[in-house]
Amino acid sequence: MTRIFSLLSVFACWAFAIEASPSTNQYQSNIWAAGRIENIKPYEDGLGPIFTFLQGNDYFAIAALSLIFAVIGAFILHFLIIGPKHFSHDGNKVYAFNMIERVSHGAAAIAWMILIPTGVIMMWGAELGGGAFVRFCKDIHGLATILFAVSVPPMLIAWTVRMLPVVYDIRWMLIVGGYLSKVKRPVPAGKFNAGQKAWYWVAIPGGIVMILTGAAMFFLDFRTPDVATWLGVSQIEVLRASALIHNVLGIVCAVFFLVHIYMAAIAIHGAIWSMITGYKEEEEVYVLHHYWYQELISKNKIPVSEYEKTYAKLK
Repeated sequence: MTRIFSLLSVFACWAFAIEASPSTNQYQSNIWAAGRIENIKPYEDGLGPIFTFLQGNDYFAIAALSLIFAVIGAFILHFLIIGPKHFSHDGNKVYAFNMIERVSHGAAAIAWMILIPTGVIMMWGAELGGGAFVRFCKDIHGLATILFAVSVPPMLIAWTVRMLPVVYDIRWMLIVGGYLSKVKRPVPAGKFNAGQKAWYWVAIPGGIVMILTGAAMFFLDFRTPDVATWLGVSQIEVLRASALIHNVLGIVCAVFFLVHIYMAAIAIHGAIWSMITGYKEEEEVYVLHHYWYQELISKNKIPVSEYEKTYAKLK
């Protein structure tokens, strides 16, 4: 178990490799985390002590896995106690997402559905015995990273402005968007609610950081010229910093991704279809994105809804 952190530290980069047996030599040039950890002294300056402490203990890996299970447990309790919200699918539809938005979001979703489980598998690679299966996960992890990188620019262009925080996001967070209540009532949210905004700022800027730190671990090798010194730091410090950031941010991304999946696919019945067809249900928009509904009305983009008679207007 003492190798868990060294395995985790490269779960999103192609440089990670698992030795099939003690006599296997063809992967040695890539195993910087395991093969070169002996060069890190526990009492040296910089990030060495932190990196070495985490590499030599199970705390981080156990805490990360415990957090993931805790989040899943919370979802189960929410489903059993509160249950998903249901909105009418018989009313008018509101066009929400164009083709470019849907395709880029779909590509990102596929990428994350590969990145998260393969990252966890690589994290526990030693306990799973290493070998071909873990190396396969490493390879498709790298391909999924490329897919995600391609999906980022369209989402940055299309959504960044609407993802900026506004005052009423605080009100949304105070009532957790109404998700803790069985009663349906309009909540303070624009086209994207505060929860979706939080996920955006973790997934997109955070995802870019994950790509950069993964690339640093892949391209920076002890046998290459020490390009890191151009920035005034040593190569090993760049590697350590990249590994630490990648590990911690990776767990944050995994937790937020689980929350996003639950909210889109389960907590709001049928909500996931808006990213397939481009249309949201009118009642869902009126209740969960009420300020966006009011914006659409003011711009004469949709007719006044019959739900004006059913729900009290949100001030």
